[in-house]
Amino acid sequence: MTHSTETTAPTDDPFLWLEDIYAEEGLDWVRAQNALTEDALLTPDFGVRERGILEVLDSTDRIPMAGKHGSHYYNFWRDAEHRQGIWRRTTWDSYASDAPDWEILLDVDALSAVEGTEWVWGGALFLRPAEGAPHERVLVVLSPDGGDAARYREFSLETLAFVDGGFDIPTAKSRISWAAPDALHVGTDFGPGSMTSSSYPRTVRTLRRGAGLASAEPYFEVEEDHMMALVLHDSTPGFERDIAVDTIDFYTRRTYLRQDGDWRLIEVPEDASISLHREWLIIRPRTDWTAGGTMHAAGSLLVVPLDAFLAGERTFVTVFAPDPSTSLQSWSWTRDFLLLNLLRDVSSEIRILDPAKDWAADLLDACPPLHSVDAYAVDDEDDAAGNDYWLVATGFLTPSTLYRGTIGGGYTAVKSSPSYFDEDRFAVEQHFAVSADGTRVPYFQLAAKGLVLDGGNPTLLSGYGGFEHSMTPAYSGVIGRGWLERTTEDGRNGVYVLANIRGGGEYGPQWHLAALHANRHRAYEDFAAIAEDLVRRGVTSPALLGCTGRSNGGLLVGNMLTTYPHLFGAISCGVPLLDMRRYTKLSAGYSWIAEYGDPDKPEEWEYVQTFSPYHLLRDDVAYPKTLLWTATSDDRVGPVQARKMAAKMKDLGIPDVWFHEALEGGHAGAADNRQAARMHAMSFEFLWRALTGSL
Repeated sequence: MTHSTETTAPTDDPFLWLEDIYAEEGLDWVRAQNALTEDALLTPDFGVRERGILEVLDSTDRIPMAGKHGSHYYNFWRDAEHRQGIWRRTTWDSYASDAPDWEILLDVDALSAVEGTEWVWGGALFLRPAEGAPHERVLVVLSPDGGDAARYREFSLETLAFVDGGFDIPTAKSRISWAAPDALHVGTDFGPGSMTSSSYPRTVRTLRRGAGLASAEPYFEVEEDHMMALVLHDSTPGFERDIAVDTIDFYTRRTYLRQDGDWRLIEVPEDASISLHREWLIIRPRTDWTAGGTMHAAGSLLVVPLDAFLAGERTFVTVFAPDPSTSLQSWSWTRDFLLLNLLRDVSSEIRILDPAKDWAADLLDACPPLHSVDAYAVDDEDDAAGNDYWLVATGFLTPSTLYRGTIGGGYTAVKSSPSYFDEDRFAVEQHFAVSADGTRVPYFQLAAKGLVLDGGNPTLLSGYGGFEHSMTPAYSGVIGRGWLERTTEDGRNGVYVLANIRGGGEYGPQWHLAALHANRHRAYEDFAAIAEDLVRRGVTSPALLGCTGRSNGGLLVGNMLTTYPHLFGAISCGVPLLDMRRYTKLSAGYSWIAEYGDPDKPEEWEYVQTFSPYHLLRDDVAYPKTLLWTATSDDRVGPVQARKMAAKMKDLGIPDVWFHEALEGGHAGAADNRQAARMHAMSFEFLWRALTGSL
């Protein structure tokens, strides 16, 4: 269970009682609020739309994304028949066919029925087999409620059963990796002092087969006020090594290499991201970094042989340098090449680099404008297919397609998602709004062709703006059915808008850094500027403009509610941060101080309070209609902030405030497709009816 912990002076907050997540008094309040919301929203028409969304989520025609391990391709799958899902595998020839023959490895529904626990799939960690041998063992990750806390259990790919007497790490917020066939590097809750203030592992210990957790050998630890400790074993043949990461906060870390029985620090800036691949060290600085007499720009990508770097070499090859419109999003190694996934004004660009030719770069012709395309290696250690790559291409009106290619040999489509709405009726446009400080901020608009610009279109504006997370074009049958295809009495369709505000990573780390701490308001000014631009252009009007966001996006729309209420007619606020005075005391909140600031420091509370919606509420303001939704089992943000916000708004006499809490589902708000369909449909239903005057 997740409870708040009070470590500061007493507060006059009258709704602290709602912070005891599983107390009956609080759950009774939740059930009463749920009943009011469901009574208002769950009409027979709602049921039709909910089933339409569930049909998308349960579709058996969607792409079964797979990961290659040895000679098999593994996939986890949910549909109407498998509510909690099945883990399965097949061969390449079968996978590439129209009707793959899947071998079921684990049926999570059946497991839940046998064990009496509603397990939610969290993934599988493969143990590298001996050379030439098939994969035999994995650690299966299962959450009992959809939260971040999970149980790790050893599973045999030969017997298709959990290993009798095998590794079994109890449910906790753990970070675990294979150390050897008979050993794990385990970061978990070993008892008092073993977890950080952010609720993640502080210590990593080596657990030998047959031993209990209590006898695991200490291996690496970090300070309690750091975010997390992690140890990974790189089992690449010829490059076997242990790597430890002291994650200080979300954006700073120290990485160590195990050498001669001790940990050796890899001496790069603490805010840089690094990765090791065979003989190479790759570094991506988040701020400008001068090394070896050369200044390397924030967001660039640098490569150097690891041994040379450890010997003192500081001359790097710059394989990517950002410009004002282009940023690096990710990279992936095939056997002989480096793939870079870039964004140029939020449209994808992919470069292939050849280290054997002085890192010469070629563009991969696979990225149409206003689309998102990601490239990554299939299996860089496969003798025959080491230079193969996957491409996943999608756009707002382009159902996702999975391609497989070979560097130098082109690519071909493997599978495509079906169409879930009439895309031909709609058009995508990119526009730029001007924020309060003059910054041009892009946004995508998805609307019916021939949109009448008279301010009369119900419009939904969505965004995130945090943690350097980029919001990119993507096909969504849920949005298509739940919003775009819905029509008003005079035949107007819904308009959907995706904002690319600061705080995200669309233009690299500088775009993110521009909205940290005391500059948080820039993200909100950007979002407000887009809202104003939509009205200025005649797309919509404030009464017909709604906004939605979840998690950090919930904080975003919470600030729209409290600071820009005149711009919106309705707000849907999901699994949100809202009480920024106490967020560090709730669930995993302490780990986000690097993003928002520390409210326990008076000088930082001075600015944090300016974007704390819970503290900005007043009883003399006309607020938009508001839906706050969350999940009891969310152990990342937690449900209490949405609870308290709703309770305070109702206590202030603010009308048209609705609340709903899923009693399971984790931070995603849903543990299976049925819950997800209910969540999506409820948000869309509320927004549509609130904006069109039927709520």
